[in-house]
Amino acid sequence: MNSARLSKIMKALSNQTRLELYLQIAKQSEASFETGCECFISDIVGSLSIGAPTISHHLKELANADLIITERRGKFLAARINKNTIQTANAILSLIDK
Repeated sequence: MNSARLSKIMKALSNQTRLELYLQIAKQSEASFETGCECFISDIVGSLSIGAPTISHHLKELANADLIITERRGKFLAARINKNTIQTANAILSLIDK
């Protein structure tokens, strides 16, 4: 992972609402481990006090940074954490500690 990609990830997570959305997806994904580690966006919309267009924008930003993977399931949108991106970012950030 190069510095431009890491910067894109950090920029995506620097927005408070986007970070909250990402954490909700991570929490729901963890809870649904048995069913494929994904969550339906409709399940978490109620926990965030923002409208659907804003959520859609934030999901797009998270997906563009490769932080989440989204998939249509009929009329619903499922999202899951891209664990490869997080593992790579963690490896780079751990270099700062050394």
